Amino acid sequence: MKKFITDLFTKYPFLGEFARFLIVGGIATLVDMLVMALVQYILEPALYTDFLSIFTAKGTGYVYILGTALGFTVGLLVNYALSVLFVFEQTDKGKTAYGFVVFALLSLIGLGLHVLGMYVGNTLWGINAWIVKILMTGLVLIYNFVSKKLILFKKSEK
Repeated sequence: MKKFITDLFTKYPFLGEFARFLIVGGIATLVDMLVMALVQYILEPALYTDFLSIFTAKGTGYVYILGTALGFTVGLLVNYALSVLFVFEQTDKGKTAYGFVVFALLSLIGLGLHVLGMYVGNTLWGINAWIVKILMTGLVLIYNFVSKKLILFKKSEK
């Protein structure tokens, strides 16, 4: 099986790059969620009997907003660092402050698409929020990979 995967990624390097992108995105998502959970747990300790109860107890809106913003920011930093190190073949543009700003802007557009999709799918069309969330996660994942690959980590044609 290992030889098959190695041969597949050698023949189609794009697949290996995409697989690394999925792993890095998963790690960044876990970091994002952990930061959000920690913010909830630290700022409203009276609401939670233990750390895992953050997933069942209802907190206040401002804590969710702050946790979401901080989680997104830390997740973005982790995603950028791991993308530069492991996912994309390097271009000079990708490792600069300019590259980070472009990466962040593309990620914010992805976040905006996700929120818009959640609003349209759940609020306007009445589709179950988790179904919409899964669909939007898939669509935004594709957007994020393609936009970063084509705009930021595009190989120069020499």
